[in-house]
Amino acid sequence: MRVHNCRSETARAAGVAHATDALRTGHLIVFPTDTVYAIGADPFTPQAVQDLLSTKQRGADKPASVLVPDLVTAEALVASLTPDARRLAETFWPGALSLILPAAPSLAWNLGDTRGTVMVRMPADPVALALLHAAGPIAQSSANVTGHPPATTLEEARAQFKERVHTYLDGGPSGNIPSTIVDLSAETGPAVLREDAIPRGAVEEALRKR
Repeated sequence: MRVHNCRSETARAAGVAHATDALRTGHLIVFPTDTVYAIGADPFTPQAVQDLLSTKQRGADKPASVLVPDLVTAEALVASLTPDARRLAETFWPGALSLILPAAPSLAWNLGDTRGTVMVRMPADPVALALLHAAGPIAQSSANVTGHPPATTLEEARAQFKERVHTYLDGGPSGNIPSTIVDLSAETGPAVLREDAIPRGAVEEALRKR
């Protein structure tokens, strides 16, 4: 297990490089986001994603989502970026809005029982963004064992996961409010599935802008 203090830009580079290597070799990492700390894996390594779900003690019925460094990467992961999805992403990314869209059918991954969809988000956290730009998209979930509160500090994450995670990145305290989730995968149109960091009203206002 390695712990890297990423609170300064200089120290961040070494931590990001080590975490990127860990992801590419199938290991799990923990890192800060603008909402809560996340546990992450390479989305294209099925065993790593399975390890992520097992470490959280959750089944495939609660699949991992994917963090991305930019809108271009999100477009590559979905079947089609709808006008509504683009409008929301351009309004709230980077930030605490997760979008559920049909996944690109050509992708060789298994995030869990997604029913052909993928939930994507671009976080507004410097450590997370540096990591995503270095490593590419990351399969992730909140850094907590199911039934326990999501970690908002490195210490809380380590207390829950201990040696089961290969690399920990310490970016200081994170936010403590989960992202708002909007489902854009249905033909009936956008639906707010979870209202948290971004109010429903703000989402609806953004969707009204044509």
